[in-house]
Amino acid sequence: MKKGIHPKYTLGAVTCACGNSFQVRSTMGDVKLEICSECHPFFTGKQKLLDTAGRVELFRRKYSNYNKKAAKNS
Repeated sequence: MKKGIHPKYTLGAVTCACGNSFQVRSTMGDVKLEICSECHPFFTGKQKLLDTAGRVELFRRKYSNYNKKAAKNS
């Protein structure tokens, strides 16, 4: 192995937006997450709508009249 070309493998903290945090060993150091296994609907069994930058609202506004338009054209 060549010396001096490998990144440092150190202890780092992972922090989620929900407040959950834990320690891991990583070459990146500290990491901030938007969603983790403590708050993800797949792992918790709860359906929770995550809206990033208004994407869900934009989708609802865009397609709110979709059924009405389809009925008029038929």
